[in-house]
Amino acid sequence: MAVIDIHNDSKGWLTMWLEPLGEDRWLKPDEVFRVRSDYNGDELAFSINYWVDDADPSVQNINVWIENGDCYAEVTDRSGAVVECGHQRP
Repeated sequence: MAVIDIHNDSKGWLTMWLEPLGEDRWLKPDEVFRVRSDYNGDELAFSINYWVDDADPSVQNINVWIENGDCYAEVTDRSGAVVECGHQRP
């Protein structure tokens, strides 16, 4: 299993986009999400892209691309609860 933690260490919102599905989940400051894929191979499981929204610089964005394995990765919070698409979307 491949796992990556996404931590929002900024003072504003961080939008995590799970790709290639285009699913969004919004992290408050100091919030952590864990992305788990079923992939067990030797190739890269995830890749990351980061950017700040030109229209609203207070919103930062991160793409988590599922490079290998099932694109329907599981996203959970610190307690292990599943975090669905649209979580905390304003």
